[in-house]
Amino acid sequence: MKACHLICSALLALVALTASATERYTFKILEKKPQSRSHFVQGLQIIDGMLFVGTGGYGQSRLLQYRFTDGELLAEQRLHPRLFGEGITVLGEHIYQLTWRARRLLVYRRADLQPLVALSIPGQGWGLTHNGSQLIYSDGSHRLYFLDPDTAQRQRTVAVLEDGMPVARLNELEWIDGAVWANVWQEDRIVIIDPATGEVTGSIDLQGLLPLPEREPSTDVLNGIAVNPEDGGIWVTGKNWPWMYRIEVRPATAAGPVSR
Repeated sequence: MKACHLICSALLALVALTASATERYTFKILEKKPQSRSHFVQGLQIIDGMLFVGTGGYGQSRLLQYRFTDGELLAEQRLHPRLFGEGITVLGEHIYQLTWRARRLLVYRRADLQPLVALSIPGQGWGLTHNGSQLIYSDGSHRLYFLDPDTAQRQRTVAVLEDGMPVARLNELEWIDGAVWANVWQEDRIVIIDPATGEVTGSIDLQGLLPLPEREPSTDVLNGIAVNPEDGGIWVTGKNWPWMYRIEVRPATAAGPVSR
């Protein structure tokens, strides 16, 4: 009887573990668009037929606006050489851009990229998105912070856990279908996060997205997620990558070879 109890307990624990496991995904490439290799991509957003890109690097950081269909550069704003640009997001009539160590959140007028104000944030800025009413940003830790977009005052914090373990180095963010998608710095994957609990519900393996022959000494890590509201297409890229890729996310168990 005791042995039966132990076996039943073990089976129940195994079922519970299986039920809480993160869903695993891979990808299929549907389309790609050229991108300047000079872009150390830190933020990406597609909205109203426009592609906004935030780039990093001291003396190199910019906010750029392209027409998404043909890639024509329409507007550009250079950051002060002492500022290292990070994640961006568009909310209403404003564009927000984080800085890395300067503890500043830059706010621009969306219509012409004119700087409006610099708000203070505690700590570093990494990735940035929004849920329609709050800004959500990461600071390189395993936490997400929810801010008032007018004041940058912190309203809520969630710890991001995958099967009970912290997921650190959360980088570029995107809000997709009620969840936060996050690049994990120095990993070829994106995690899907429940914004209410911080639980990682999915993990997308993007190894092999940029083929080795297309990598150069300056090629850096996977970074950059954007969803096109017009068709729901998901676009991803990396720092100093030559391409943006539109991908289909597929369950890992059902996936075949990566298509290009």
